[in-house]
Amino acid sequence: MSVKQISVFLENRPGCLHEMTQALADSNIDLRGLSLAETSDFGIVRLIVDDVLGTATVLKDAGFVASLTDVLAVEVPNVPGGLNKVLKVLDGAGINVEYMYAILGNKKSETAYMIFRVDDNAKAAGALGKDSVKLLSQSELSEL
Repeated sequence: MSVKQISVFLENRPGCLHEMTQALADSNIDLRGLSLAETSDFGIVRLIVDDVLGTATVLKDAGFVASLTDVLAVEVPNVPGGLNKVLKVLDGAGINVEYMYAILGNKKSETAYMIFRVDDNAKAAGALGKDSVKLLSQSELSEL
């Protein structure tokens, strides 16, 4: 069970990130997760949002280049070693984690949430499911 992540390509210049978030704010887009990676020339902002198609349209209309990527949203026990348990399952299944980042959840929850980009979503989802690791759907992410 994968969810959609939006990757936005930005010039690495002052104000560009603000311009992107302003377009989202003006359209009442709710950010659930964000990761920023950069090089000397450009950055990649990875977004988890409540309205994927609406957000992609807003970004396109504002002149930003964006793409959709399937990722896994994983529930991680919010205890010492919780993330390690999930990574152990993926490692045991021979799954490579390309990148990951945390997303927002309920402040009082005993659960944390992580986004994983892996080399094989179906294989990873199967391995995590066998080990009773909960994967979130797109609609469950919107409800966090």
